[in-house]
Amino acid sequence: MSDEMIKQEMPQDAKPTVRAAAVPEVGQRLRLMRQRRKWTLSDLSERTNTSVGMLSQIERGLSSPSIRTLQRLADTFAVPIGWFFSDSPTPPPNTPSWLLRPASRRVLSLAGQGITKELLSPPGEGALELLIITIQPGGSTGQAPYTHAGEDAGTILEGTLKLEVAGESALLQPGDAFRFASTLPHRFENPGTVPCVALWVITPPLY
Repeated sequence: MSDEMIKQEMPQDAKPTVRAAAVPEVGQRLRLMRQRRKWTLSDLSERTNTSVGMLSQIERGLSSPSIRTLQRLADTFAVPIGWFFSDSPTPPPNTPSWLLRPASRRVLSLAGQGITKELLSPPGEGALELLIITIQPGGSTGQAPYTHAGEDAGTILEGTLKLEVAGESALLQPGDAFRFASTLPHRFENPGTVPCVALWVITPPLY
């Protein structure tokens, strides 16, 4: 693979937590990119402002990176964040190029944050990317907001999502929709007791 491919609401003291878990695919891709550039972990640490210990744990599949950390890594390697998603299974014969079956979706599982992203858009050039994002109870993108190029939009299908954009926050329920410039600092979390499922659109595409 080349580099070019690449909560219903709860009381505060009752909020669930999400445990970190191994994410071997992300770690393998990270190690591959670092080794191709002949960088040490210390080199990558300096470039991304991420500790050597954390990078080592991510590469070995012992720790789940945050979305913010993934964005830093993608920016450092000059690759889209979609490069960290799993490989797409081979589609059935005679499948149109504009069609993507559920079994062929690429997935990025950030178990430590309780977040799973599924790419719904077929591979190829386009102006936007369509995803299903599932956030487990207690899951979040982290306390620190992050930014990236483009625009985010979407709607909540199930559960509850607390979305914060440029210092403003709102609790979103099924049917609520949103849109904002991705260059604004943003973060989200699931403060409820059931998984939150959101249909999410990002432009430009992740890959």
